[in-house]
Amino acid sequence: MCTGAHRSPTADQPPSIDGSPPSVKLVYKTLEYEGPLTQKQLVEQTNLARPTVSNALSELERDGLVSERFYVQDARQRLYVLETDG
Repeated sequence: MCTGAHRSPTADQPPSIDGSPPSVKLVYKTLEYEGPLTQKQLVEQTNLARPTVSNALSELERDGLVSERFYVQDARQRLYVLETDG
């Protein structure tokens, strides 16, 4: 028997990803829990196909939730980080 407060499944998600596909939510949550990652690392962490991760990142960038940063260890790759409020 669960005695904890009931929460909606999207209670911890920003409103702008509520209606997003599961792949977008997974990429967002992976960045939230793991910190900045490259696209290759996201593919490995989520087990999603590279094009799926790429599309999810594009959607998150378009919505202002993720930004690209320079990856010092390999200039050919980009590091993806969550944008924070403040």
